[in-house]
Amino acid sequence: MSEMKSAFERAMERAESLGKASDEEMKKWKYLPEGEKLAAKYLQDECDLLIEMDKYDDVSRPLVAEGAQAILINNIDLPRNEQAKKINKKSMEAIKELKRDKASLENVYTKLRRVFSHYEQEGEQQRRQAYEAVKSDVEAKIRQAMQQQMGAQANMKINVEAQPQFQQELRRVMIQLDSQYLTLLEEYKQEIMTIS
Repeated sequence: MSEMKSAFERAMERAESLGKASDEEMKKWKYLPEGEKLAAKYLQDECDLLIEMDKYDDVSRPLVAEGAQAILINNIDLPRNEQAKKINKKSMEAIKELKRDKASLENVYTKLRRVFSHYEQEGEQQRRQAYEAVKSDVEAKIRQAMQQQMGAQANMKINVEAQPQFQQELRRVMIQLDSQYLTLLEEYKQEIMTIS
C-alpha cells in the first residue's frame, strides 16, 4: 500500500521535476493577464488604455502591451453590424498606439479594410442572393413533399422562414460564405501579431 500515491502526490512530483518558474515566466503570468483585463475594460469604454499603460514600468509595460494586443486583435471581426464596426475601429486604433512599426501595420490595415469593404458591399449582395436561393429551394421541397402527401389540396401558404430546415440550410450557406472572409481575417490578424 505504501507504493500507491495519491494524484496530488504524483502531481507535486511532476511539478518539482519541472523546476521553479523563471523570473521571466513569473512576470508573464502576472502582466499578460493584466494587459488582457485592460484591453477588455478599454473596449467597454471603462478606461483609457494608454493612460493605464503608462502606470507600468519599462520592464512590465511590454508584457502588459502584449496581453492587451492579444485581446484587441482577437476582437477584430467581420463588420456584421454597427457594434462590430465600432469594436474593430477601437481595437485597430489601440493596436496602432501599441505598435512601433506603424508602416507595416498600416499595410495590413489597408488589406483588412478591403476585406471589410468587400464583406459589406459585395458580400451583402451575395448573402441576399443566397437567402433568396435557399428560401426558394426549401419552399419548393416543402411544396413537393406536401403534394406527395396531400395531393391537389396542398396549395396552402407556407411560411418558409419559420421552418427549421430553412434556418438550418441558411445557417450552413452563410457560414460557407463567411468562411472565405474569416480565412483572410485570421491571416491578417496573424500578420498583425508579428509586427513589432
